[in-house]
Amino acid sequence: MVQLFSPVADTWMRLFLIGGLSLVGGSVVAVVGFARSAYMTETDIRPQQPVPFSHRHHAGELGIDCRYCHSNVEMGPRAGLPPTETCMTCHSEIWSNAAMLEPVRESLARNTPIQWTRVAKLPDYVFFRHDIHIAKGVGCESCHGRIDQMALTYRAKAFTMEFCIDCHRDPAPRLRLPDHITDMAWRPTANARKEGEAIAAHEGIRFGELTHCYVCHR
Repeated sequence: MVQLFSPVADTWMRLFLIGGLSLVGGSVVAVVGFARSAYMTETDIRPQQPVPFSHRHHAGELGIDCRYCHSNVEMGPRAGLPPTETCMTCHSEIWSNAAMLEPVRESLARNTPIQWTRVAKLPDYVFFRHDIHIAKGVGCESCHGRIDQMALTYRAKAFTMEFCIDCHRDPAPRLRLPDHITDMAWRPTANARKEGEAIAAHEGIRFGELTHCYVCHR
């Protein structure tokens, strides 16, 4: 009987299958890696700003509380950006002639807001309120990272659905008392779960409902 395949055909078939599976596996890894990359999640990217504002200097070195500039964070859906008048409460007295602050002085003179490039932003289809999270014991650092150490502001956490769901599934260990909401150095204690459950009970957090679709998509 005539041999249809050469002796090396089986070897070539094995190599073809191994190569095909490697290509598929590599493609999946590449797609997942790209989806989680800084380019897609916009993390660790420092966008150009009209004024090189340093949270490290203001919040870290000077110890200015987050709520001094983001005054609406406890009362509304957005933290808000400070009006120029807030900046000038200090900079009318210090660094009043600094060249880098010329856009701030011009903004005040023309009564027009500074056009900051927003760093922390969510898609329009996501329902989110800062005041609810602050009231329930979620600290600024939980979502924004150690912003008090950022010379130039960037997004430290990827605001993906997975990021939000991980917290909504088990928020207790992450909750903190009101005195520590803006404390960037806060870390959970050994009794973090028990303490968080006490906060959740006091605030009326219903654990079983936090992962329902309507909570974030309305």
